[in-house]
Amino acid sequence: MGDFTFAKRMEPITGSAIRELLKLTAKPGMISFAGGNPGNFSLPDEEVAEIIQELLKTNGKNMLQYGPTEGYAPLVYELQKYILEEFGAEVVKDEILPVTGSSQAMDLICKAYLNPGDNVIVESPSFIGNLQCLKIYEANLIPVKSDDKGIIIEDLERLINKYNPKMLYTIPTFQNPTGISMSIDRREKIAELAAKYNMLVAEDDPYHSLRYSGENLPAIKSFDKHGKVALLGSFSKVISPGLRVGFMAGDAALIKKCTICKQSADVHTPTLNQAVVAEFLKRGLLKPNVEKACEVYKQQMDTMLEGLSQIKAVVKYTVPAGGLFIFGEIKEGENVEKYFRKAVDRGVAFVPGSPFHPEGGHENTFRLNFSNSDIDTIKKGMQILKECFDNN
Repeated sequence: MGDFTFAKRMEPITGSAIRELLKLTAKPGMISFAGGNPGNFSLPDEEVAEIIQELLKTNGKNMLQYGPTEGYAPLVYELQKYILEEFGAEVVKDEILPVTGSSQAMDLICKAYLNPGDNVIVESPSFIGNLQCLKIYEANLIPVKSDDKGIIIEDLERLINKYNPKMLYTIPTFQNPTGISMSIDRREKIAELAAKYNMLVAEDDPYHSLRYSGENLPAIKSFDKHGKVALLGSFSKVISPGLRVGFMAGDAALIKKCTICKQSADVHTPTLNQAVVAEFLKRGLLKPNVEKACEVYKQQMDTMLEGLSQIKAVVKYTVPAGGLFIFGEIKEGENVEKYFRKAVDRGVAFVPGSPFHPEGGHENTFRLNFSNSDIDTIKKGMQILKECFDNN
């Protein structure tokens, strides 16, 4: 291994603890409840192939050429309509930036907006990938309390007054890892607090469309009257993660700075991939694809919840109205990792919950994913988990 002197900011960054754990799950035949991928059945390969063929036949040279960092114009046009219809937020083209997956949007915001040592309020637990992104940019992470309706507003305002944060990072809909959705009144209140305290809200909403029950909730961005909310969206869970197409929608000044950062990162999101998503939206293919996926995902989730209800050691778990994840707890003071290792030895993988918590601890928690396994596989895997958890 080479001898390198890395940047000091990388010294505390050890890579994703989850990815290290998942290396243990790579053996053939493993039943994995550990990932977060959409089900293969939901990937519209035939539709995408048809669109690509048409694009290359009618506009091939442009599809294979460099494009503007600001994005493929037909996609930006479709995104304006999509963001209004799906998220309830009205934005203009200068407030939209197509990105290479919504994770890039988070990276660009951190690069353009945060200084080392800036305070950022985060949910606990939260998506480990973006927690790590914040750490790489040397943000000081401050966990805020949540309940089954999302961030507790009183605790959020207390932390704002105490720490004067520059940003709040939140996943308000079918949160990763809990599956919880923030109530509409709290969404509105967060937009108000962002304006009152001059705090940017990075609203990460990749699971928004994956709803199995209840009414669609407007994004926090829909309540934003002062340009303090940046909506991060993705087509990875509803079309294809391999296309790597997402978007951010925010104040034009923020979008301009993020565009400059993107120029030096990857010049632009691949034109052909942007065009595929634009055509998918234009032709009305997204809604039926999502509806088909949700019908299956709900059955998978219900099967997993039934299995969880049979495990005596599991004292608490979430019952989401959508998304891809269920979050569970065993008795406080116990460590779920011993059950994880037993389960992996039996051919079933899940994710211990501690790495999702920026403050550490919470070793009694775990995350399950149901989107990547069929019903019979979920039943088999949950029976094995029951034996691992309940037969000490």
